[in-house]
Formats: sequence, structure tokens, C-alpha cells
Amino acid sequence: MKNELSIAFIGGGNMAAALASGLAGKVCPAKNIHVIDINKDSHAAWQARGMTTAAAPDEALAQCRVWVFAVKPQNMKDVVASTRQWLRDDTLVVSVAAGIRADTLAGWLGSADAPFNRLVRCMPNTPALVGAGITGLAALDGVGQADRELAAQLLSSVGQVVWVADDAALDGVTALSGSGPAYVFLFLEALVAGGLKVGLTEDQAKQLALGTLAGATKLAAESDEPLSVLRERVTSKGGTTAAALAAFDAAGFSGIVQDAMAAAARRSRELAEEFGK
Repeated sequence: MKNELSIAFIGGGNMAAALASGLAGKVCPAKNIHVIDINKDSHAAWQARGMTTAAAPDEALAQCRVWVFAVKPQNMKDVVASTRQWLRDDTLVVSVAAGIRADTLAGWLGSADAPFNRLVRCMPNTPALVGAGITGLAALDGVGQADRELAAQLLSSVGQVVWVADDAALDGVTALSGSGPAYVFLFLEALVAGGLKVGLTEDQAKQLALGTLAGATKLAAESDEPLSVLRERVTSKGGTTAAALAAFDAAGFSGIVQDAMAAAARRSRELAEEFGK
């Protein structure tokens, strides 16, 4: 734990709460975490955990080594403007706000001619709320190796991290892991509905669906075999799995998933254009 490290969360929603919970007592003491949240009703909960709070950006920001922006994208430009007076050259800015490109945020923090490039943009996902997230990160050229390691450590407190090259790659991260939990939940809903149709109760179908998904992903994560080989090992010629996979193929399952991800990536780019104005 780095006792000297101080972190500000600008925005105190669910993702900020998940990150702060992962960091407190592990990466830095709770007393070194400052939370800025317009919702004053949330302050007591933060304070009860030993953290300081404010309803608006304040001078405490100047003492924080890391700023984590976790506000709604439509509010980001105004929030950034309200913090700039306390930004220092050695501040590491980490953004977990969806839809705001790193270069856009760098321009807002600095200027068009002199952007603030000590910035890491992140795309976490909702399993971070239970410490099982995976986050894509992209750094601007003002981020040195020590800052990269620090950013990775912060986000690792709620799951795995994957570095990608730039904002364009983060559109892909958004399409796969950012939106991905919704795809999984949709598939689980379909499995439960299918279970009901083949004679199971809802509780039985849900338990079997959740257990199957958890077990299959654990096996895939721990196996050195390609996913295709793992699939083939479950599939006996002329058997039940082969019949099910044939139905998936007939419906164009793989193409549907790829089309869905392309739509998500496209929408990510559109939102960046919309919120970056």
C-alpha cells in the first residue's frame, strides 16, 4: 500500500464506489481518497468508510496525485472546466467516462494547442461491481511507464486489465467487454426460457444456466486448448450437442454476434462525436 498516494474521484456513482472499495486499504489508505459527488445524500456513506467528500470540485484536488473522472459523458465538459484550476503537471488523469475520447478530454483539460496528455482512458464493465470486471485501457503519449503501472494497479483492484493502442481500439473494447455483459445476460435469459420449454422449473433452469456458463468460462480460461477444440470435445457426431449447434448455425448465430458488436462499435464512435463537441 502506498501511504503517500492520494486519489480523487470526480463523480461518485457505482463505478467510482467499486473502484474506491477495491483501492481503500490496498493501494492507499481510505483517508487519502477524496470523493466529489453532487449528490450530498451519498456523502455519509463515503465518510463512514474514512474518505473525504465535497459536493463540487475544491482545492483538495490540488493535493491528489490521481484524478479519476467518473461522471456522465454529457456532463463531462462542464465538470472538467470546473476542475482545471487545480490540475498540476504531475497529476495523472484517469477517465472511466464512456463516450469521451482521450484526445477530446486532453484538449478540455489543457487547450487545443497544448493538450494535457498525462491521461489514461479506461473502459471498465459492470462485473467490476463484484470485483470481476475487465477493463480496456489506452494511454496518451504523456503517460510514462510508472503512470501506466499505477493506472493498471488502480483498475486491477476490480478485475483484469488489457492495454490497447488508442481510442479506436477502445471502441472495440466497448463492443466486446463494455457491452458484453448485456449479451451474456441475454443469452442466460434465453437459456432459462429454453429450460422452461423443455420441462424444467425456472429455479432449476436458472441454476443450471448460471452453473454451465461459470463452469464453461472457467474451463476455457484455464485450458491451453483453442476454444474450437473445447467446443468439439462436447460435440459428438449425431448427438444432442451437434443438433443444437446445427440450429445455431442455421440461424446465423456467429454472424448475429459479430453484427451486434459492429453496431456497438459504430455507436461508440457516434457517441464520441456527439459528446466531444
